Amino acid sequence: MRIGLIGTGRIGSFHAGVLARHPEVGALVLADVDPVRAAGVAGALGADAAPDVAALFEHALDAVVIASATAAHAELIARAAGAGLPAFCEKPIALDVPGTRLALAAVAEAGTELQLGFMRRFDAGYRAAREAVESGRLGRLHTVRAVTSDPEPPPAAYLPLSGGLYRDCLVHDFDIVRWVTGREVVEVYATGSDAGPAMFREAGDVSTAAALLTLDDGTLVTATATRRNGAGYDVRMELAGDRDQIAVGLDDRTPLTSVERHGPAAPGKPWPGFLERFAPAYEAELDAFVRLVRGEAANPCDGREALAALSIAEACEHSRRERRPVRVGENGATT
Repeated sequence: MRIGLIGTGRIGSFHAGVLARHPEVGALVLADVDPVRAAGVAGALGADAAPDVAALFEHALDAVVIASATAAHAELIARAAGAGLPAFCEKPIALDVPGTRLALAAVAEAGTELQLGFMRRFDAGYRAAREAVESGRLGRLHTVRAVTSDPEPPPAAYLPLSGGLYRDCLVHDFDIVRWVTGREVVEVYATGSDAGPAMFREAGDVSTAAALLTLDDGTLVTATATRRNGAGYDVRMELAGDRDQIAVGLDDRTPLTSVERHGPAAPGKPWPGFLERFAPAYEAELDAFVRLVRGEAANPCDGREALAALSIAEACEHSRRERRPVRVGENGATT
C-alpha cells in the first residue's frame, strides 16, 4: 500500500513513523509547506518526500493522511475525494460548520471514505468505559465528568488559528462523551476565563473553560479544560450511575496528588503530553485506517462525527458569549 502524508509537524511526524513501521504500508510519500522539513522526516524514516502537495498527488497513492495546519484540512479533504482517495484527517475538518459541510459534501459526492482523528475512541480505557455503559454495569447513568488539562499552552501565534479552546481542545471531550455514552448533547451552558498570559485575551480566547452539557436522556456532563496545568498532562473521565462508578485515565501516571493520609502518592512520572499518553491509541487509529483502505473493516470514525462534535463546540462558544444556556443547533450548527 502506498500512502501520502501531508504535514510533518509534531503529530504528522509521529503519524509518519507509525505508518513507516506498519507491515501493510509498502511506501510512504511525505509533503509539507516546508519541503526541507518534509525531506528531513522522510530521510529519517526511509520514506519519499514530494516538493509540494501537488507533487504528492501525482504519485500513485492508495490513500492520504492529512496532518497539516487546520486551515488546509477542508481543501485537502476535498482534493483527496476528487482524486478518489480515502483520507484520514486530524480534527477538525474546518473551524466552522459551513466549511465542514462543504468538505463532507465533497466526500459524499465522490463516494470516498473519510476517517477523523478522534484518537480517544481507540484508547483502551475509553473503550472499556463504553463497554461498561453498554453492558448496564453502571445502571442508569446520571453524571459524567470530563477533564482535559494541557501542561503548557501552545505558541501565541497558534491561538488565533486554533478556533478557540472549545473547538480546538474540548472538542475531543465532546466527541468522546457522545461515543462512550451513546447519547447526544442537547443543551450546553459554558463559561471561560482568560486570566493568565495576555496572549489569550489578545486572541479572543480563554485559557480555562467549563461547560455543563445535558444529554438527551437527562444525564448531566461537566467538561473542563485548561491550557496550563503545572502538574502535567491530565485527561480523565468519570462516569457515575445508580449501580457503579468508574474512571478513565486514573493510573500511576495521572498528575494528581491526594492530600489524604492514606491516599495514593504523587505520580513518579506524570504524563508530559498527549503523544505519550495516547501513543497506543494513535497507532490503533492508523491501523484501523489501513484496514479500512484495504476493505477489511468499516469506518470507525466517519467524518460526520466531526460535525456533531463541532456543533457542540459552536453552542458552547455561543453560550459563553451570551452567558446563557444554548440548545445545540440554536445558532445554526445543526448536525
